[in-house]
Amino acid sequence: MTTGEKSTTGYRGVSLELLTKFNIGVWDRIKVESESGDYEGVLLPRNSMADSLHIVIKLDSGYNIGVKAARIKSIEYLGRQEGHYGIREQEFPYDESKPNIFLFGTGGTIASRLDYSTGAVIPAFSPGELFGAVPELADICNLKTKKLFGIFSEDMGPEQYITLAENIYKEINNGADGIIIGHGTDTMHHTASILTFMIQNPPVPIVLAGSQRSSDRPSSDAARNLINAAIAATGPIAEVMVCMFGPTSDQYGLLHRGTRVRKMHSSYRSTFRTLGDIPLATVDVQKGVNPLRSDYRPRSTPNEEFKIIPTFSDKVMILYYYPNMQENLIRSIVEAGYEGIVIAGTGLGHINRPLYNVIRWAIGKGVHIYMTVQTLWGFVQMFVYDNGRYLMDCGIVPLANMLPETAYMKLAWALGQTRDREEVKKLMLTPINGEITERERPDSYLVLQGGLPEVKDFLLDYML
Repeated sequence: MTTGEKSTTGYRGVSLELLTKFNIGVWDRIKVESESGDYEGVLLPRNSMADSLHIVIKLDSGYNIGVKAARIKSIEYLGRQEGHYGIREQEFPYDESKPNIFLFGTGGTIASRLDYSTGAVIPAFSPGELFGAVPELADICNLKTKKLFGIFSEDMGPEQYITLAENIYKEINNGADGIIIGHGTDTMHHTASILTFMIQNPPVPIVLAGSQRSSDRPSSDAARNLINAAIAATGPIAEVMVCMFGPTSDQYGLLHRGTRVRKMHSSYRSTFRTLGDIPLATVDVQKGVNPLRSDYRPRSTPNEEFKIIPTFSDKVMILYYYPNMQENLIRSIVEAGYEGIVIAGTGLGHINRPLYNVIRWAIGKGVHIYMTVQTLWGFVQMFVYDNGRYLMDCGIVPLANMLPETAYMKLAWALGQTRDREEVKKLMLTPINGEITERERPDSYLVLQGGLPEVKDFLLDYML
């Protein structure tokens, strides 16, 4: 076989020259001798946007490794293990005794199967594919799916939020016993917030789930999160929730209320945490949904309280205050046509004095400005110091312990309905589902920082 007949998908520059020299192609099993060590595995294709300096090998352990082409002394061809990017569908079994769950896809891969012998990641989305990839789902529910979008989570916006809300509302009215949303993790907490405001008093669970680790890694959490989400979607809590790992192991998942959850780590599988409160429940295959609190919305039948309000203004922003912020920043925001600003202020909800006049000017121009705290835990307390009192006199409205991202989503939702200042204020300050709490529980200021007595007490009380 000549090099020209071999695929070198994604390789260019020095890496392509290297493969040509040793007559190696994608899916060849190879042994590489390099200055950094010797490696044996399968040569994987590369993304067209990847650099030209490395080749990527799937090791027998399942992990991928990049080897710098300039350090490679020789490559030995050992055989071929071509990857196949299809998945054999198996009919998803229907059991009339099991609940009917509807899964919406927004982008990425909610579940996949990895062929470790070839290194191929096989995406799965149709019910048949999902059954082939995660057969445990059939033990939990009957499943229908619909792919709404194929985008990264950072590209989610008003169009997608409204389309998603409308489709969820439709399928619940069509008899779905629960909803799962496959979603990228980076902005999952934003989507959970806006869906809480758009879809009010849902009679069934609405569960967002994703994966922190790509499905080509042995440590992937995709399948486990999907299984836990399916259990949650058949469970007793009828709210918008995020379902992701509790600890970094696959011991159990946590169900987080959509308005109080936040992604807190870039790569941990246990990245999602409830802030200023505790999670709604744990979830796992053995115990199912185990509520940690009693004030959740229970399952019900659809009634007149179940409604959809799919509104969103794209002229709202979060302004993260920092020392020496200049007034021309706020002036430019107003002149650009923004109608609402959520400030993540310092301490109890503060910004510097040079901004006071421009804040009063902006509010006079009709801009709605609300204060949250960048500490994330705790309440805005603008009555304590005179600068907070002055800012309220300018027209800034404090938002108690609402998280900044949740406040942004709620203000965009409110301004999508009305510009009337008092009506917007009423919408913002009237809790819909936990975005403002009366007080913070004594065990709500935890991110499992090991060794502290209150963490051990929390684990003993709720997790073990």
